[in-house]
Amino acid sequence: MGSELLPMVLILVTGIAVYFFVSALMAKDEGANALSWASGSAPAKSQSPLIEFSRPLVHQFTIQYAVRIKDKKMRQRIERQLITSGLTAELNIDEFLGLKLLWGVVMPILGLVLNFALQFNFPIPVFLFMGLLGWQMPTMHANKMRQTRQTAILSELPFYVDLLALAVEAGKDFQGAIQAIVEKASKDSVLADEFNQVLRDITLGSSRADALTGLKARCDINEVNSLVNVVIDSDATGVSIAKVLKDQSAQMRLERFVRAEKAGAQASQKILIPLVLFILPAVFIMVFAPIALQFIYGGGN
Repeated sequence: MGSELLPMVLILVTGIAVYFFVSALMAKDEGANALSWASGSAPAKSQSPLIEFSRPLVHQFTIQYAVRIKDKKMRQRIERQLITSGLTAELNIDEFLGLKLLWGVVMPILGLVLNFALQFNFPIPVFLFMGLLGWQMPTMHANKMRQTRQTAILSELPFYVDLLALAVEAGKDFQGAIQAIVEKASKDSVLADEFNQVLRDITLGSSRADALTGLKARCDINEVNSLVNVVIDSDATGVSIAKVLKDQSAQMRLERFVRAEKAGAQASQKILIPLVLFILPAVFIMVFAPIALQFIYGGGN
């Protein structure tokens, strides 16, 4: 039954692909309007080769369908994913949806081509799974980038807070302390880029509280949230920022030590899995195989 349905599915998918191709050729203006960026400049080059490869295809075929998705909650969720993963310079919401649509269609087509070319005889649910996988691929990339950013921020945060405290104690105000740190930081520092964005927001007219709230939204880390809340409260109550920053730095170092201990405890438990599955069977084979062979063949003599 499944083999009889596969030609029909192939014809259906081919028809959908032809429809997308023809309608894309007739809707270039709509796609171009969807890709207009607030800065008026082109998006930054993505760190993912797959996104760079897919971008022209998205512009040509799926962007005009992405703009028709008006689900407000979905768009807000995607916007938050792009902000927390640091991909706002690479992708906008419409382009992200275009990637999901593109790979949601391309993956089943690739599966069908491989199925007919190599005679794999995949069942229908396999192609549905491949379509779902293609739809989720941009989201998986965003989650991976978010995890990488958060790990980098957590490792840099205590050191940067110490520097902020030293700069404030040396006589600089909070904004000047951030400026001094940003100027001395390495170019690939994620946290330095975020602090630099705080300075740009303040320069453009945002209050310190609003700029720091934006930092909290972009990082989405409990430690950063705590730091921002304490700094905003110290501004409101008049407490010394240097003392607040020192206390926060000590707390962050303690939390990092606790996380390291927890990770070490989990590693000792996880190592039991390869030990039981791979190492112990090999040891048993090496020890008991000669005995078993001697008992089977040598005992008969």
